Amino acid sequence: MNAILSKLYTAWVLIVFTVFMILFLPGIIIPAFFGARAVSVTYFFMKLWSWVFSKLTFIRYEMIGRENIPKGKAFIYVSNHTSFLDLPGIAMTIRGQFRPLAKKELLKIPIFGWITRATCVVVDRASAESRKKSIGFLKKILGYGISILIFPEGTQNRTKEIMQPFKDGAFRIALDTNQPLLPMVVLGAGSLMPPGKMQIAPGKIRIVVGKPIEVSERSAKDIATLKDETFQLLKSMIEQHVPNK
Repeated sequence: MNAILSKLYTAWVLIVFTVFMILFLPGIIIPAFFGARAVSVTYFFMKLWSWVFSKLTFIRYEMIGRENIPKGKAFIYVSNHTSFLDLPGIAMTIRGQFRPLAKKELLKIPIFGWITRATCVVVDRASAESRKKSIGFLKKILGYGISILIFPEGTQNRTKEIMQPFKDGAFRIALDTNQPLLPMVVLGAGSLMPPGKMQIAPGKIRIVVGKPIEVSERSAKDIATLKDETFQLLKSMIEQHVPNK
């Protein structure tokens, strides 16, 4: 794609993103005022927005292993994080509603910041108190039977490594609540929209879902082992399903 077409396409993607986000905004934000369970309506509109965004931007999401997600059960979803394009595919892949853990910097993005506040658990990574409160709220959400989504790398991967080292949060919550982890990986998003760049290209993104990781038989002190096992599992999933391999 030459430079002019690339700029035109990027502008089109931003228009689609903004226009349909505004159109669906009432359905996304208003249910949040009626409690955690009412946000299921919000996620209907988020999934609808993701589907429209995908169709109109020619960014296709291929879902592999979605049968590994049992209906009616809450999980702690853990995924690699490579691009802003990760989330639409993840939203369409996960059954039902869920709550992502999001950094507070996203609140500064026009329109999207309102949606982040309504649909996510926001954390200030520089504040230990904020991190503690966020983890407590995530546990409360799981108690409602609602899944949560955590990117254990903490931020989008800007390195040349397959993944950045994982943080403890997701694994500590899993062991504290005996809630199973459900691993998934996103492939191809980083090449279509690299982290930190306003450069977007059409193409295919794969979302691969693994099998649940049960933690009920593990010790509450087993954080390091669980974290390392999950890292190695996600790494092997990425290596196995790399596009065009």
